[in-house]
Amino acid sequence: MVKLPFLQGLMHSALNMKRIEKTVFLSYRRTNATWALAIFQNLKHEGYDVFFDYSSIPSGDFESAILENIKARAHFLVLLTPSAMERCGESNDWLRREIETALDNQRNIVPLMLESFDFGTPSIASQLTGKLAALKAYNGLSVPVEYFEEAMTKLRQKFLNVPLDTVLHPASDFSQQAVKEQQTAAATALPVRQVDLTAQNWCERGFIATDTNEKLRCYNEAIRLNPDYVYAYVNRGVTHLAIDNVDHAIQDFSEAIRRNPERVEYWYLNRAYAYKEKGDWVGRYKIWMRLFVATQPVP
Repeated sequence: MVKLPFLQGLMHSALNMKRIEKTVFLSYRRTNATWALAIFQNLKHEGYDVFFDYSSIPSGDFESAILENIKARAHFLVLLTPSAMERCGESNDWLRREIETALDNQRNIVPLMLESFDFGTPSIASQLTGKLAALKAYNGLSVPVEYFEEAMTKLRQKFLNVPLDTVLHPASDFSQQAVKEQQTAAATALPVRQVDLTAQNWCERGFIATDTNEKLRCYNEAIRLNPDYVYAYVNRGVTHLAIDNVDHAIQDFSEAIRRNPERVEYWYLNRAYAYKEKGDWVGRYKIWMRLFVATQPVP
């Protein structure tokens, strides 16, 4: 006959066992969307429940869906690149707010360090103000393109295979529905190719380059590898503007609009500025009118 104290001991041990969760929030900049999709696809294949804003949650619902899901998920992965940190010094920056929420709620935070990222770089260190200063103390994981699968294995086995000892806050029905919608949208995407990740890395190299010709070389290579990578066109256009190649800048901004009409506001504003620099006020007026039409709500 089993003694009662022994059974009580088993029950006590069971109640005190810390649970292992497989729920993940993935935080990233739009410029690194291909990387985010690749990580989502890998973790989803391994049975993880991953939320990330894949297809742009409507602005009115964005804040509650994002913040609730950070609190409701055990693991918080943040994709770090030099360009991702560019605006983190601003208090209202969304990447910053996501990281701060994860810190406040004691999620299992894992910085994923991509191409050319270094916490010690002055331009990056200057963004780590206030609560964000704590981010560099977390044990991060480098994710090179050539060893992506190996890095993901290490992420799952070492960084995500940890017990959670903090309270998870249940998300509202609305926020749970946002998860389903984003996961469904992401599930229809084609598998991310290594060449697409390499293209984003070239764009990051262009971002941190100080020589104009080197910037253009990097953006050209990113576009050669992935002709649909719109941020490479935008960054190349900005670089052309800096050296007064206005016509080339307009071509790049126009190509960004053609390849990604979902963010027409941003691309049109860039092109309008280029027309201003060129002194073409008629062209600028036409751009403003197209922007007005493009951003009107559908009846």
